[in-house]
Amino acid sequence: MLKTKIKLTYADYVALPDEKRYELIEGDLYMVPAPGFYHQVVSRNIEMALWDIVKSHRLGVVLDAPVDVVLTQEDVVQPDILFISNERRSIITEKYLSGAPDLIIEILSPSSMERDKLVKRNLYAEHGVSEYWIVNPVGKQIEVLLLKSHAFVLYGIFLIDDRLTSPLLPGFELSLESVFEPA
Repeated sequence: MLKTKIKLTYADYVALPDEKRYELIEGDLYMVPAPGFYHQVVSRNIEMALWDIVKSHRLGVVLDAPVDVVLTQEDVVQPDILFISNERRSIITEKYLSGAPDLIIEILSPSSMERDKLVKRNLYAEHGVSEYWIVNPVGKQIEVLLLKSHAFVLYGIFLIDDRLTSPLLPGFELSLESVFEPA
């Protein structure tokens, strides 16, 4: 993690070299290392399941990193996976998302665990993300949080034998066994 002493803005952020992935939180710059193989397998499995229901019901758009989500000029994140409902399509611009998507999914890795579980959790709640999933590939579980009165509350912790459901996506069921299957 590269944390800067000078507070940066989105204008500074876009001037950075393209070869690396970065995030900007409260003006602090964080270098985001490339995810590992299993992280990407888990990400693909979740994204494909989400895409199936979103596409078949024409609910909106599913995207994966890297895509800039500009919450403020000092807060720019690149969630692992996100969903934007048709009602919120206005946040989509040519270069970035201008505001919070409906659903953000972060897949934990050793370098991002604290930031994903604490810092981003608060940031996403503050900016109105309706649902936040924290995926733990090591523990083979997914924590689903719902926004209530500007804070996240626990909807459920889903384990390997469970089928995850989402209030945001009625009828959606995700087998965690299929999420965490080896490649």
